[in-house]
Amino acid sequence: MADVCGAGARRRKGLEEEQLWAASLRDMSVAENLAVVREGISTACRLAGRPEGDVTLMAVSKVHPAERFLEAYAAGQRLFGENRVQEFQAKSVELRSILTGPDKARVHLIGPLQNNKTSKAAELFDAVDTIDSLKTAQRLASAARALGRVVPILVEVKLSDEEAKHGVAPEELADLLGALEEVEQVSVRGLMTVPPWSEDPEVARPYFRRLRELRDQMQGRHADLTELSMGMSNDFAVAIHEGSTCVRIGTAIFGRRNLTVF
Repeated sequence: MADVCGAGARRRKGLEEEQLWAASLRDMSVAENLAVVREGISTACRLAGRPEGDVTLMAVSKVHPAERFLEAYAAGQRLFGENRVQEFQAKSVELRSILTGPDKARVHLIGPLQNNKTSKAAELFDAVDTIDSLKTAQRLASAARALGRVVPILVEVKLSDEEAKHGVAPEELADLLGALEEVEQVSVRGLMTVPPWSEDPEVARPYFRRLRELRDQMQGRHADLTELSMGMSNDFAVAIHEGSTCVRIGTAIFGRRNLTVF
């Protein structure tokens, strides 16, 4: 029993120490921040007993100018997350040179998708990670069909009571996944969630755990449901411990957002 308790204490201490990396970020460059974040992910995977390759880093470039995006790309980052269709449409003009070709940057929509923006989203994004209704998925599929492509999607699940949060209710997830199987031109790859924000990363743990449990429950009928997009700058170590396959890191890479940019 003592060994078990000791291991648990060491794990908690490790997770606490892992969160201190964010406090060390000052006026470093995007490349330097990325190096710190990557090391943090590596440490979190080690503490969780998981291979580092299990977890993908998504750099959340929303509300940051194209120049910062390009800095991250130059530092080797290839997966990005944007929150608004209009914002990324404007940015994409400056980013055209890195959005095509075998070494292209891949950009996912991680903000709510309005039904009247589905056509443009199908044109702009490599994947949409925030599907929460059959209607939106069908409209996205129709736009994808016109473009001759299949759009990978994640289903966003709302696990908190916050009115501002989006997502399908857990009790409605099975029905939505079943209906999405009949929608051609979209491919469901996994689930995502956004827990209530807190300075204490442990507040997010039950939400991350619940999403993993839902994914595991659904995999019996949906074998391709493998991805878990969860964890941000302040709580990614906990998310990795609970099974995240993609962490969405913005502030720790790009700094505080300038809300006057767009």
